[in-house]
Amino acid sequence: MLDQMTPADLTLDKIMQRFNTDEAAREYLERIRWPNGPVCPHCGNADGAKLYEIAANPERKVRAGLRECGECKKQFTVTVGTIFEDSKIPLRKWLVAWYMLCTSKKGVSAKQIERMLDLGSYRSAWFLMHRIRYALSEPAFSTKLGEDGGTVEVDEAYVGGKPRKGAKEKAKPGRGTKKAPVLVLVERDGAARSMPVERVNAKTLKPAIRENVDRSAKIMTDEWTAYGGIGEEFKGGHETVNHGAGEYARDDVNTNTAESYFALLKRGVYGTFHHVSKTHLHRYCDEFSFRWTYREVTDGERTRIGMARMNGKRLMLRQPKSPGGQNGVGRAVAEGLPER
Repeated sequence: MLDQMTPADLTLDKIMQRFNTDEAAREYLERIRWPNGPVCPHCGNADGAKLYEIAANPERKVRAGLRECGECKKQFTVTVGTIFEDSKIPLRKWLVAWYMLCTSKKGVSAKQIERMLDLGSYRSAWFLMHRIRYALSEPAFSTKLGEDGGTVEVDEAYVGGKPRKGAKEKAKPGRGTKKAPVLVLVERDGAARSMPVERVNAKTLKPAIRENVDRSAKIMTDEWTAYGGIGEEFKGGHETVNHGAGEYARDDVNTNTAESYFALLKRGVYGTFHHVSKTHLHRYCDEFSFRWTYREVTDGERTRIGMARMNGKRLMLRQPKSPGGQNGVGRAVAEGLPER
């Protein structure tokens, strides 16, 4: 059913035609989130006989898609416990934003989304885009890179992170720059993971490699001394290229794939977003990592894969008062005013 609803050749025009109402968009989200039938987000009940659909009644302000769980007696819709919860933006516009973000190779700015979808404010568009980026983030305890003896390239670069307005700029972090250091780990012909790091030194880089790379893998880096000795911990060893001496490839030893990833990330930051806050840089890294990982599939498939990650994720501008938040759903916090 999902294959029929999300054709491989899905385009923006087809989205506008097939999901031009909130009802159609809601039904599509239900099939993605609940491929085997509705599940109560409050208690996890999946017994269809005990999940009651409530008929829509505009006069009594009963919205379409409302259900009640016979176990916990709570009501819910498909948006509860996801990035869509409590959003006033119509679901049909959410689908267009999802497609634009998942298919734009160098990203799409919140300002452009604001204009295209007529959202009314830059703040709404900015928060919408960050919620999508949060949904695209790699699930916790996911598989490691380089399993079965694969090759993983590791590299670091400095990206133009802008400090918050009024915040004091910290000392230059590392190699004489105020830009934010970002680490990327790219599996050849596979997935990518990138993340901002505090320092570009052994105490920061080596733990990140251990956490994300399988011990059977082969590590490839440049000659930066912080990587020294890491090969002793991996079955495939550690190979380096000496960029300082003008060496960029030696047989199959190179970091060209990682550098290609950074080329995309930097073009997105400089050409699309113009600058990003260091506070939110990790979300842009999640966005570009997701698109890189699924670069070989069609735009329609990539969009569907991304939307399938919405379950159990909720992003708020401010920390909720209760520890667990409403509905007991895990939450992430993005504090501060909107920035590009």
